[in-house]
Amino acid sequence: MARTLHRLSSLTVKSVKTPGRYSDGGGLYLRVAEGGSKQWVFLTRAGGKQREAGLGSVNTVSLSKAREIAAKFRNDVFEGRDPIAERNAERNKLKAIPTFGEMATEVLDSLKAGFRNEKHIAQWEMTLKEYAAPIRDLAVNAVTTEDVLRVLKPIWIEKRETASRLRGRIEKVLDAATAKGLRHDANPARWKGHLDVLLPKEKKATRGHHAAMPFAELPGFMERLRAVPGTSARALEFTVLTAARTGETLGAAWGEIDLDEKVWTVPGDRMKAGREHRVPLPDRAVAILKELLPESGKPNPTALVFPSGRTGKVLSNMSMTMVVRRLKIEPEPTVHGFRSSFRDWCGEATAFPREVAEAALAHTVGDKVEAAYRRGDALEKRRKLMTAWAGYLEGKSAKGGDNVRPIRSAS
Repeated sequence: MARTLHRLSSLTVKSVKTPGRYSDGGGLYLRVAEGGSKQWVFLTRAGGKQREAGLGSVNTVSLSKAREIAAKFRNDVFEGRDPIAERNAERNKLKAIPTFGEMATEVLDSLKAGFRNEKHIAQWEMTLKEYAAPIRDLAVNAVTTEDVLRVLKPIWIEKRETASRLRGRIEKVLDAATAKGLRHDANPARWKGHLDVLLPKEKKATRGHHAAMPFAELPGFMERLRAVPGTSARALEFTVLTAARTGETLGAAWGEIDLDEKVWTVPGDRMKAGREHRVPLPDRAVAILKELLPESGKPNPTALVFPSGRTGKVLSNMSMTMVVRRLKIEPEPTVHGFRSSFRDWCGEATAFPREVAEAALAHTVGDKVEAAYRRGDALEKRRKLMTAWAGYLEGKSAKGGDNVRPIRSAS
């Protein structure tokens, strides 16, 4: 008979490094994160759906102690109780103390007046409700570092930007609780000198420029790219056509797209500069989007435009790179490098003003005084630029257009 309990050994717990979840039996699991950290979790269906409770890091909770806690949880389930709900209730004995969820709502209500747009508010609400769900029912003074890590670790590698913003929002909620006298401990969501030593560090970017394809080679590349099937290929084509950053494309939601006006509005919290960016869409970009529309023609506004075919979630950051790699380009350009190709084309092959080209790349141009006098985003001027760019990528625009200079063949 296969062993149903105590499947793990102390040696296994110490030596296993491959990310994943390892069963000890009876609902107890060892979870190994991408960064190598290890945590005990208990899975239960008490309450009607599968949930998990973090039991602590292997650095502070031994295998035997984890088994002891799991045994108590199993007994609670056997007797018809919900161990997770009971643990949360124990942490929240003082009813005068609001839950983290209640405090988050209060903080968001006080900040709404200072937000730039409704989408920013919606993103705050979504992240603090969806991603921070495991701690919403905890008393705001009971949230610990382990609780914060339980929220952040599942998305820290694949959704680093979202996780980083979420951490900052959790920190702000807990700071507000401290300011109101509801917390007295150090903020468990603080970064410097705390979470920065507990979460995997982001790889440092290699010094120098991203490898870019000479713009004269792009029409031929795009012809080959259009023949490649799949969501990743269409995401890459869309990225080149719009001169967008990888994260902006991968995180694009249908609610950001206005097909009638041919505009893609990227919210500020997904932009490097933190400001909303409107992207005029050339006809080929619109055609790509229409190919991806559901049969009803009315996609969910929060649904991703370029979801992973396997998981339905955000495509991997490597997905577009792999498309380039399969096309065997030598030397191999980076996806970000296509922005440089676009900028080189603007400067060397067109008469479009520098400011329009920089605005198309969502770059900040000039000092604060210059920015104060140029409050618009030059959308219609950029529309002409992006239309010319799309035409060039199809081998057309070098022949016409007031702002496009003829380009001699590289051969």
